[in-house]
Amino acid sequence: MAGIIGRKLGMTQIFSDAGAAVPVTVIEAGPCPVTQIRNPETDGYGSLQLGFEALKENRAPKAAVGHAQKAGLDHAPRLLKEFRVESVDGYELGQELKVDQFQEGDKIRVTGTTKGRGFQGVVKRHGFRGRPASHGHPKKRNPGSIGPGTNPSRVIKGKKMPGQMGNVQQTVRNLRVERIDAERNLIYVRGAVPGSRDSLVFIRKM
Repeated sequence: MAGIIGRKLGMTQIFSDAGAAVPVTVIEAGPCPVTQIRNPETDGYGSLQLGFEALKENRAPKAAVGHAQKAGLDHAPRLLKEFRVESVDGYELGQELKVDQFQEGDKIRVTGTTKGRGFQGVVKRHGFRGRPASHGHPKKRNPGSIGPGTNPSRVIKGKKMPGQMGNVQQTVRNLRVERIDAERNLIYVRGAVPGSRDSLVFIRKM
């Protein structure tokens, strides 16, 4: 199984057969046409390049249009993503991969870009407790000492300090597929996945 590209629509809840409310993330995934196939015998590894959505004709580079035409597509995909596979047998150019390759109960991993939080301090970024907040303490959210002065007389690499928070690629593993809506190309995934509403995600089976 290669995987699929999707767009996060948001979160909601569904009810199990026992009547329990299950929090789920709704992802609109596919259909994703196969735009390129790499064969392990000739390329050294096996993978499928999948496309997602479509570029406007006046914004599509000629190279992208030509690449899509080789796969038998009449439009250039908006996004291309390569998925590693052990074997490329059974796949062909132009073939569309849809959500029906997943089933309820499957364990998947979802990769996305987390929400950007901008420049943040150590309390919010790393969960520091902070310093005394009573009696007018002037540095209650200050990180405190960041390194010994005598030895090694420098700040150690990797020290948790203020800085850019979020807007990084993150993968969440062992998420469970709760429901598949093949007619509307929807996957209901138990729990939260990285990214804001309307952001792109990449789904692969564990």
